[in-house]
Amino acid sequence: MADEDDSQKTEEPTPKKLEEARKKGEVAQSQELKTWFMLAAGTIVVAAAGSFITIGIRAPLAGYIGHLHEIEFDRTAGLQIINTLVFDVFLILLLPFAIFVVAALAGSKIQHKGVFTFDKLKPDLKKLNPINGLKKFGSSKIVVDFGKAIGKLAALSLVAFIVIYPERAQLAAIMFLPPIEIVSLVQTNVVKLMLGVLILMTIIAAVDFTYQKYQHTKKLRMTKQEVKDERKQTDGDPKVKQRLRSIRMERHSQRMMANVPRADVVITNPTHYAIALEYKHGSMEVPVLIAKGLDDVAFRIRDLAKDHDIPIVENPPLARALYASVELDEEVPPDHYKAVAEVISYIMKLRRSGLVPNAKVAG
Repeated sequence: MADEDDSQKTEEPTPKKLEEARKKGEVAQSQELKTWFMLAAGTIVVAAAGSFITIGIRAPLAGYIGHLHEIEFDRTAGLQIINTLVFDVFLILLLPFAIFVVAALAGSKIQHKGVFTFDKLKPDLKKLNPINGLKKFGSSKIVVDFGKAIGKLAALSLVAFIVIYPERAQLAAIMFLPPIEIVSLVQTNVVKLMLGVLILMTIIAAVDFTYQKYQHTKKLRMTKQEVKDERKQTDGDPKVKQRLRSIRMERHSQRMMANVPRADVVITNPTHYAIALEYKHGSMEVPVLIAKGLDDVAFRIRDLAKDHDIPIVENPPLARALYASVELDEEVPPDHYKAVAEVISYIMKLRRSGLVPNAKVAG
């Protein structure tokens, strides 16, 4: 059943799915890349300050070893000596350790944004189930990880052989060299070995990082139905959205129809467009569009206008222009002042003569 589900997961994870996984602490992470950063930091520390660290640790030890016959060994003196040595060594190694910590953090930070979550700390009884543990031994991840470990060990052994074998004669005679030369020889060979390993780890880290990204994306792949469901949750169900749109349009239409009785004139196409304008002389500077519609809505506007004895004026060009350029409750723009003023003037003139027109005005 699981294989069948995995086979159906053909869609790449959405940004929402990736973000949810990140919040849970599920991110693509290569341990090899972290190791590379720490190894690079270690190589720099050994190359730049290896001798200083060695001499710094050797000095206090040599001081005590050279004066062992003068030291009184009792409980208090022994603890004091140990505390002093530990503190001295701690101070010397503090900077290298700090560099390693920064390198490890950089190795994580470069792979993904910082993640802080308690999800990974929650107790999970499934992890204590020995049957689940045994099942993991047959998983492809365990096989891949085991193969990686064997391959890496073999490659590192080969690098160590290539670097150290040419220096075998010098290393064999190391016991006969002065201490300062031993430190220099060891430091040189350690740096060479670390550089060789670093070059190898560069290849391993690059391959592993790419593989971990691929595995993470593959793990989060979604079925087409999951993508569809997520889109519904994010954007809303299309059926619900359509229903809401219909309700909004109906309310908008009802509000317009409620405005029509206030109109002073309705300008028509005559059949396809209807524009209701309100203009109260003395209280309004510019006529305001209070209703407009096409076809069926236009027909309802005209019917309401007739029921309330509102003048209907046929002016197709003006009706089309007002419908296209003016929204509900907006004033008539200056481009149409002249044409609208002619209609309003005509209506007012007819009203003064006692007529209620349903007139046709040439456009």
